[in-house]
Amino acid sequence: MRSGTAIREYEERLLAYEASVARPLPARAAPPHQRPPARPRPRARRQASALRRRVRRIIALTVVLLLADTFLSFASAMLRPSNVGLGVRVVEWLRDNGAAGLVSNVEAVYYSLNTPATGGAALRALPRVGVGGGLDGARSYAPPPIPPAIEPALPGEGAWHGTGPLVGGAPPVLVTTLRPDPNYPQLVAGVAWIDTSRSSLALYPGRYEPPNGGAQAAEVPPSLRGRVLATFNAGFKLEDSGGGFVVGSTEYAPLRDGQATLIAYRDGKVDIRLWTGGPVPGPDVAFARQNLPLILSGGRLVSNLTDGPEWGATLGNAVRVWRSAVGVDARGNLLYAAADLQTATSIAQILQRAGAVRAMELDINSEWVTFNFYGGWDATGPQKLLPGMTRDATRYLTPDDRDFFAVYARR
Repeated sequence: MRSGTAIREYEERLLAYEASVARPLPARAAPPHQRPPARPRPRARRQASALRRRVRRIIALTVVLLLADTFLSFASAMLRPSNVGLGVRVVEWLRDNGAAGLVSNVEAVYYSLNTPATGGAALRALPRVGVGGGLDGARSYAPPPIPPAIEPALPGEGAWHGTGPLVGGAPPVLVTTLRPDPNYPQLVAGVAWIDTSRSSLALYPGRYEPPNGGAQAAEVPPSLRGRVLATFNAGFKLEDSGGGFVVGSTEYAPLRDGQATLIAYRDGKVDIRLWTGGPVPGPDVAFARQNLPLILSGGRLVSNLTDGPEWGATLGNAVRVWRSAVGVDARGNLLYAAADLQTATSIAQILQRAGAVRAMELDINSEWVTFNFYGGWDATGPQKLLPGMTRDATRYLTPDDRDFFAVYARR
């Protein structure tokens, strides 16, 4: 009996042990850093997705608006009336729309790779300029010939020639050519002399320069073409020169002290001087156009011609390009000079050699340098001062983008 009871007890203990071994142990909790991230609730996921879509839409819309504005600005600049080539307009648009630094860097590389070589064969003849022969028997004052910079002088070098229409028995606009630099014996400069006692000077705003001059006719008025003698380019864009521009009672930009200024007075006299009269000229001033500092003063080159930033952020004073300048002689007459491969210093030297006592640089680069004169009244027989000037001899007889000067015979 005892043995049977012992056997049952042993069997019960064995079954209990097997049951305890077969039961799974409770899972140990994973450390916090190993726990899988809790899945967001469906509503939170939908809100986050909607926010991302909204941000993307705002960014895309902003980009589209910016691109549309840029495209409209570019298209407007390319499609508006202009007498300038497409390539020049593209460059001008880039300058005006945040890419001035890029354009300057490209131009700097271009000019550094195309630096003109000195020397070469000497010229045998100068281009013909003017109308008719010399000034023998002229009834009015004429300046002396310009001394040659290269010896021996070529036939007619530095000698003045008339340009057609006579006022007081002689042409009030004279022109000549010369070789200005022995280092560049094939280079030719053109110089014009304007008798201010028998002519008058006018300044006309262009279509787009000065900026608020777009409503102007921007050409020699047809009613005045019966008296026009010559036309020539003005200075830099106002945003580049920082100068003033006043015509009559209209102030396109206030005058700045310290800037070289071409001034015409209501009595017909003209002058070039360093401006010190404040932002508004007096009532005796017909117009005042500023452009950079003087390049000649007292018949001498000014000391700061070696300072590049004074003469344009892109090209400065030392890069050799087409340049123009205007000066006044001791008698109050105007002298205009232009040539390719010029620095601010070399163009000043041309005017100094021609007899200027004060002078200022005008515009530069082949697209903008222009001097035209007319072989007859009513703007007939237009001619360029130099054949290498790229713009037509009829420039300024049709609307022009830039401001310019016109010379008229006095009544």
